[in-house]
Amino acid sequence: MDGTSATGQTGRTSATEETRGTSATGQTRDGRSEGDAVVVTRGLTKRYRGGQLAVDGLHLTVPAGSVFGFLGPNGSGKTTTIRMLMGLIEPTSGTAHVLGRPMPRSARAVLPHVGALIEGPALYGFLSGRDNLLRYDAADPTADPRTRTARVTAALDRVGLTAASGKKARAYSLGMKQRLGLAAALLRPRRLLVLDEPTNGLDPQGMREIRALVRELATDGTTVLLSSHLLDEIEQVCTHVAVMARGRLITQGPVAELAAGARGRLVVTTPDRADAARVLKEQGLADVVADGDRVSAEPPARDLAEVNAALVTAGVRVRGFAVERASLEDAFVALTGEGFDVAG
Repeated sequence: MDGTSATGQTGRTSATEETRGTSATGQTRDGRSEGDAVVVTRGLTKRYRGGQLAVDGLHLTVPAGSVFGFLGPNGSGKTTTIRMLMGLIEPTSGTAHVLGRPMPRSARAVLPHVGALIEGPALYGFLSGRDNLLRYDAADPTADPRTRTARVTAALDRVGLTAASGKKARAYSLGMKQRLGLAAALLRPRRLLVLDEPTNGLDPQGMREIRALVRELATDGTTVLLSSHLLDEIEQVCTHVAVMARGRLITQGPVAELAAGARGRLVVTTPDRADAARVLKEQGLADVVADGDRVSAEPPARDLAEVNAALVTAGVRVRGFAVERASLEDAFVALTGEGFDVAG
């Protein structure tokens, strides 16, 4: 299904904890049964010819009803993992269960309940957008041909392509092709929707519309597994997140918990930038950075009131003093020790 549109555990865990999997009772660490998850992998590994280890012992749990963000820099193993989950490639070892069934052995039973857009849609360029969807729907043996036209019309409307539905697909922009691929994935109600970079090529308005659609699908009960290189997108739309690096799972859990696990920054707003930076260093604060009228540093372990008092005693005019919440990007850098590669 390369290039085609086809039919966690909620507590934050370290990589070491994740390799231990679930408890003997078959529950994740928040007490949720594995039966409540739509995707469960245990020790999932993929090694290509030549010894390249793409995915290394992955333990992943995607809770039902979640919007699950899948993050990682280029070469981290995200797409390889998704391809194994969809039955496109065989794992070298380990197990993957989707909708409670082993993959790829149960692909024929599972995939009719899964919508997927992986590495961009494969389209017939000489056909219109509408005719492409009619072809996709006709290829589904479970689809009722009597209601085919209605399904295609509804899918086009849902992704905002009704007006362009008669245009040949080869004339579509990248963003329009992404929308058409998403429409193909939504021709039938799905229990799981797997999206690989769904906003790729979209303008800001299109990105907002797709995010709203993902939220709507989740509200309707569809679990969404979303791979993206846009950290702000994950923060805006996802309830849970998993971070991979160099083929291994670094952590997974609720987005809010992951961001909260990274330390924020103490930010002092003052016209006396140089003096403020000097005092913060004298107080033992690390990573002091001055930028404009803001001086930031890692928060100290002791009472922040003492730091503020030291600034005032030194004659620094403090106009703002606060600890800013860590972002998901801060958490990612703290976990992986590297910046986020937008090549994804």
